[in-house]
Amino acid sequence: MKRPLIWVPFLGAIALLAVIAWGLYKPADRTIHSALVGQKLPVFNLPPIVPGKPGLSTAALATGKPHLLNVFASWCIPCIAEAPQLLKLKKAGVEIDAVAIRDTPEAIADFLARNGDPYRSIGDDKASSVQLALGSSGVPETFVIDGQGRIVQQHVGDIRPDEVPGLIAAVRNAR
Repeated sequence: MKRPLIWVPFLGAIALLAVIAWGLYKPADRTIHSALVGQKLPVFNLPPIVPGKPGLSTAALATGKPHLLNVFASWCIPCIAEAPQLLKLKKAGVEIDAVAIRDTPEAIADFLARNGDPYRSIGDDKASSVQLALGSSGVPETFVIDGQGRIVQQHVGDIRPDEVPGLIAAVRNAR
């Protein structure tokens, strides 16, 4: 009668190992399901940071066309790593606007000269106020914005090559 109970700890250990293995090997989902998804962008109006390129405002992102909004900085190493992917997105016809966090015009101009310029406009967020209003806690972060200026998707971290097709599809579906 007591012999079957001898297997309970062994079966419990097997179940625990299966849960740990599932957690270690499941694909990483880098998409954040932010509370702001489905909400309108916060109201902001950022001055330009680079001569010859416009700043960024909420109104500029509610033009009837979907956009990517990239939060970046020249001092951010992952931002350098994602720069080729942003150029691929631009080449695919995706309009990309940016918010530069706590940066200088000289550093941003140098960053764009070294890594390419995928941006239609770049707003200067000296105090990170827009970044915080977006619910962004670091750089880089990218938001898919629909034509009415609503946040459709938030992507935390640098965009990897395998994530580019998914972002292109997200922008195309964000009409």
